[in-house]
Amino acid sequence: MLWLVLGPFHAMENQVLVIRIKIPNSGAVDWTVHSGPQLLFRDVLDVIGQVLPEATTTAFEYEDEDGDRITVRSDEEMKAMLSYYYSTVMEQQVNGQLIEPLQIFPRACKPPGERNIHGLKVNTRAGPSQHSSPAVSDSLPSNSLKKSSAELKKILANGQMNEQDIRYRDTLGHGNGGTVYKAYHVPSGKILAVKVILLDITLELQKQIMSELEILYKCDSSYIIGFYGAFFVENRISICTEFMDGGSLDVYRKIPEHVLGRIAVAVVKGLTYLWSLKILHRDVKPSNMLVNTRGQVKLCDFGVSTQLVNSIAKTYVGTNAYMAPERISGEQYGIHSDVWSLGISFMEIQKNQGSLMPLQLLQCIVDEDSPVLPVGEFSEPFVHFITQCMRKQPKERPAPEELMGHPFIVQFNDGNATVVSMWVCRALEERRSQQGPP
Repeated sequence: MLWLVLGPFHAMENQVLVIRIKIPNSGAVDWTVHSGPQLLFRDVLDVIGQVLPEATTTAFEYEDEDGDRITVRSDEEMKAMLSYYYSTVMEQQVNGQLIEPLQIFPRACKPPGERNIHGLKVNTRAGPSQHSSPAVSDSLPSNSLKKSSAELKKILANGQMNEQDIRYRDTLGHGNGGTVYKAYHVPSGKILAVKVILLDITLELQKQIMSELEILYKCDSSYIIGFYGAFFVENRISICTEFMDGGSLDVYRKIPEHVLGRIAVAVVKGLTYLWSLKILHRDVKPSNMLVNTRGQVKLCDFGVSTQLVNSIAKTYVGTNAYMAPERISGEQYGIHSDVWSLGISFMEIQKNQGSLMPLQLLQCIVDEDSPVLPVGEFSEPFVHFITQCMRKQPKERPAPEELMGHPFIVQFNDGNATVVSMWVCRALEERRSQQGPP
């Protein structure tokens, strides 16, 4: 992890960068860049356009150390890719190895119905189509829900995962009808998080599971947990996702504001991405915000998410302590309810305490003024951000574009994953030292 201290961009400032553009079925083209750290996303797209003049390319991918494809669509994601690549270059130099070019894989535009980033064929409705988008209707009759278990076995048989290939290790947590395990996938050698959900549960929860599969299928964002596949065994579903070695934010003590700011940027971007798909998270809370030692921050657990119909929904799911007043009162709500949950989540993280018992908190949320941060303990931009998110009237809370434009978010929107990475590594090391030898 030495490169985290030295800084990969600074160390590689004068290093010539060779980008190998992989052309499907046609080999590759090498592109030499003399100012790699200053390279912009648009510069790369322009060169790809010259290499592939017949294609319309809006993004490209690179492979991480696990061989997973990571999509790049912005300057921020471009910086993350270069930071990762330069760190591997430094390791190669230290070990006396030959420096490999940075390989990228152009992505041409495809119709939405053909997008499937993890290769899982899912069709939640009867019919021969292999490419139709899965869908779960909010108005499904009860007899359709009763068939969910039988249909799921057929649906998930198309995935790449199965019980025989999984070796379960540690229990990571419980919630939303299931248990999450750290597991080992034998064929790929990959560490996974596997959420196992028993199906002798309510029909409503079965519907939520179907919704989770749909959302994971559709999501293609570096701020949303990666989906590897799913399988059905007897009376339980196992959903396999990316393992985040830093765990969830609820297990950390008070987070330094310069770290929390960059975490907040990622969380807001993840929520904004979901909202752009007309999806509400509905269970925004610290335990559903994951971090890893690479400095990535991702949202997880969409088991209580569902399509946003006509921009407004009326359901009663989620974690009460983080619910907005209008949700508790049963009124109409939308994106702004997730914004409230965002604000109260970061308030709780920084206060580092469950300051109110659930019943007291519910009463406070509905009947009293919004909770506030102590004066003088936090920066003015952070206090203002939390205050705006927790306005009692939904329409007074920031819209997605206003969240991204808030001074607290703008201040830390620099793509610096190293700050989060170093903090996670230090926190994990401190935790291990406190636990002592096994």
